[in-house]
Amino acid sequence: MIRRREFIRLLGGAALAWPIAARAQESRRVRRVGVLATVPADDSEIQARMASFHQGLQERGWIVGRNIRIDYRWSAAGDDEQTRKYAAELIALAPEVVLAVATGTVGPLKRVSGTTPIVFVQVSDPVGAGFVESLARPGGNTTGFTLFEFSMSAKWLELLKDIEPSLTRVAVLRDPDLASGIGQFAAMQSVAPSLGMELTPIGVRGATEIERALSAVTQKSNTGLVVLPGSLTLLHRKLIITLAAHHHLPAVYPYRYHVIDGGLISYGPDTIEQYRLAAGYVDRILKGEKPAELPVQAATKFELVINLKTAKTLGIEVPPTLLARADEVIE
Repeated sequence: MIRRREFIRLLGGAALAWPIAARAQESRRVRRVGVLATVPADDSEIQARMASFHQGLQERGWIVGRNIRIDYRWSAAGDDEQTRKYAAELIALAPEVVLAVATGTVGPLKRVSGTTPIVFVQVSDPVGAGFVESLARPGGNTTGFTLFEFSMSAKWLELLKDIEPSLTRVAVLRDPDLASGIGQFAAMQSVAPSLGMELTPIGVRGATEIERALSAVTQKSNTGLVVLPGSLTLLHRKLIITLAAHHHLPAVYPYRYHVIDGGLISYGPDTIEQYRLAAGYVDRILKGEKPAELPVQAATKFELVINLKTAKTLGIEVPPTLLARADEVIE
């Protein structure tokens, strides 16, 4: 028979052991995260972004295969049916949080689940799209990181005029299914008259339409090109850059990777860093914070990149003042 004093001692030891065991079990539990993107998995740019996301998780103690599992779904840009299907598949796996890559993935995820936490990246207008109530107080189950304020779109037009002052017409290439393109085009329209430029919006949904559109705009002289951001223009960036070179179109792009791949000039946010920051929000949600309490963050670092080799091919002499402002010059 156990005496009363010994029983109390054993009970006390058990009471101490339970929290320790529970903590050990919790530390061994593998947490589940989903990723939905509208870019092929083998795209070099998305690979760099996801490497940054993994780095951000590792910096916070999350190791894939040890204490976290990541389920991916790679939808085709512009294939809404496939995106909806993959969104449903991911939510069915019961992830604790989903990383939504680009505007086209957030809506389908929210329609499938109003409770699964969502952290988005590469989204231009989350309030206008109805993803969050406000940037400071997102509300609901969604938060994340924005890229562009509409007013910044005017900068692309100004850069095009700086690098080729003779331009009087500008074709604006965009995905018509992205509502953010409307605001971006409006911002450019507001400054076009002062720059002596006439704008033409060109909505494209695939490679064939891109080829046809860029061939058509070259029928008029003194024409330049602005490429708006989106999964479609990311996916077909090499085609767009090749066609711009073939038709001798001076073009401004939203991201550095366009210029690395041979584009003329770009101005936009650091896309890679945003994914590392998104890992921080995923970490905070896994530790108990709510998306509604995490404010949407705007990009703070912007890069001006110029490809001198492309400028030479197009017969453009880049002004020294513009070169002096560049964050990176590719020769």
